[in-house]
Amino acid sequence: MDQTKSFAVFCGNQRIASGRLPEMLATVKEWAAIHGEDGILYFEDWSGRQTDFNLREPTPPPPGPGRPKLGVVSREISLLPRHWEWLQDQPNGASAAIRRLIDQARHSPALQERQARESAGRFLSAVAGNFPGYEEVTRALYAGDSQKMVSLMSAWPADVRSYASRLLGL
Repeated sequence: MDQTKSFAVFCGNQRIASGRLPEMLATVKEWAAIHGEDGILYFEDWSGRQTDFNLREPTPPPPGPGRPKLGVVSREISLLPRHWEWLQDQPNGASAAIRRLIDQARHSPALQERQARESAGRFLSAVAGNFPGYEEVTRALYAGDSQKMVSLMSAWPADVRSYASRLLGL
């Protein structure tokens, strides 16, 4: 698990922890020792995806030295011959060119806005699906009407509202 990722942790409607992996797990372990582990939900900040952690396992150590520290993962991709030819002509090799293209795409405002909406939508679906006005909130979310969405969430628990707003960059 990437030590640099940040998470928010909820139990019911209350945010009990947030932050980078080691600090977040330490806080949750303390909380769970008092309150128990039932109902704890973990959300990755960047994607809004729900994930799980086993609190009985020791906190993963930080990655060791070398390339794995950079998070390099080798996988196979399929490209047409014309794509391979173009990549061969790029400075610093094919991998560097692909990384540059991906980083450029990730920083596009349209993609960031879509990612934020999807993250907030995943979180709201998991936590607020039974809240009053949920459907209207999600309609406003995907329509890009953040003012209406915030207004519709006004009666919801503060931690849920604030985290959804944070995911949207509001």
